[in-house]
Amino acid sequence: QLDLVESGGGLVQLGGSLRLSCAVSGVNLEEYAVAWFRQAPGKEREGVSCISSAGGIMYADSVKGRFTISRDTAENTVYLQIDRLKPEDTAVYTCAALWNPGISSCTLLPHYMSWGQGTQVTASS
Repeated sequence: QLDLVESGGGLVQLGGSLRLSCAVSGVNLEEYAVAWFRQAPGKEREGVSCISSAGGIMYADSVKGRFTISRDTAENTVYLQIDRLKPEDTAVYTCAALWNPGISSCTLLPHYMSWGQGTQVTASS
């Protein structure tokens, strides 16, 4: 059974950095696309980055140049590095997974089958 657990959120100063982790258990991460979504209060959920089973990567325009997604298949974990934190980055960040082996692309639409519980990121001034 696939399970996703996020960690690494917290209160960070504007302009600062943090790294979110999405621990994936129960499956082979190399067969799955994994995406990070975020949702701020009163706003719709937004896909910010994804990595396909074959390693293809996408970013939302709003985070390009500041967010970096990566994965460690040995640890079965996907990371989201957030740099130069902005007020609009404040949100609950959730990772999601979709079984999609051998595919080089991924989507930032919420077409994922499994979701984590989320971790709060708050940018402070």
